[in-house]
Amino acid sequence: MRKVLLSLNLIIIINFIHIYDVYSQSKKPVISFETLSHDFGTFKEENGAVKYSFKFTNKGNAPLLITDVKASCGCTTPDWTKSPVQPGQTGFVSASYDPANRPGNFDKTITVTSNANQVVLRITGEVIAKIKTNDDLYPAKFDNIRLETNNLAFAKILNTEIKQDSISVLNISNENVRLSFGKVPSHITLKTVPEIIKPKDKGYIIATYNANKSKYWGYKTDNVNLLINNKSNSSNVLTISATIEEDFSKLTKEQLANAPVIQFEKKDYDFGTIKQGEIKSFEFKFTNTGKTDLNIREIKGSSGFNVKSSDNIIQPGKSSSIKVTFNSANKKDKQSKIITVITNDPKNSKIYLKINGFIDAGNKK
Repeated sequence: MRKVLLSLNLIIIINFIHIYDVYSQSKKPVISFETLSHDFGTFKEENGAVKYSFKFTNKGNAPLLITDVKASCGCTTPDWTKSPVQPGQTGFVSASYDPANRPGNFDKTITVTSNANQVVLRITGEVIAKIKTNDDLYPAKFDNIRLETNNLAFAKILNTEIKQDSISVLNISNENVRLSFGKVPSHITLKTVPEIIKPKDKGYIIATYNANKSKYWGYKTDNVNLLINNKSNSSNVLTISATIEEDFSKLTKEQLANAPVIQFEKKDYDFGTIKQGEIKSFEFKFTNTGKTDLNIREIKGSSGFNVKSSDNIIQPGKSSSIKVTFNSANKKDKQSKIITVITNDPKNSKIYLKINGFIDAGNKK
């Protein structure tokens, strides 16, 4: 009889555990949106961003948590309920669309990931393009003229190249305008077409960049004074920029085989944690493993770094170093900086040295 009772109790316990497991497994959240799509219709670009909030209910029997929301493009900014949504309660996922410089139809998705299931929401609409005014087309104002930009960027240019580019100019005054230029470096020439721009008329500033005449390597900016009818204004400055790189395209196979090769022992340095105001010095050591002289064209460091090469010309098989001194004054927290080294090594003409560390500012704010 005792064995029978024991068997019955065991059966009851097993059944109870099974029922509990089934009940536990059946407890799960269910995300249910009122709608999965929204059409903003037609709206004007100048009216700015539009926003819609998708509402949902947790129709399950366990708390619902949204773990991630991703939009299909950077023009859409999502937001959502961050805390767990209890059974029967509601939450939201909102989407904001920025129409700036995005005229025309759009169809974007927002992927919602939760501990229930993944849902894809959709927003659509049509942006009516903003009518461009002179303020939009010529945003840079210089007294009585406007320019489409105050920075003429040539981007990449080889040291053997001569490039030409232009900037549109609008005369917004009621008198003729003649432009001239001051403090123009030798590697840049500037002229205006036409020489005299009539009232309310348009013209061009044409710039020619002769990289062969430049003494610089890598990214370089030049500031030129813009004189209007021979009148100078310290605020009227035109910036011309370019990234000058060495042209190795004409090297023969033999020259490439005998070229210099820069080999660093390490390209990154972590100075650890230092007190604010401390000065830290260290070296990046390297060797010329090539067959001809290695030329250090230029070294460019970030703010707070004093960078100097021990030698500018390194013979084959010889070693040298780049000495770095970092002043942590007025800096705090995590630091991550880059030092750019430009050489005549055809395969490593531009090298990036990375510096990391942390500055303890103490009670300083």
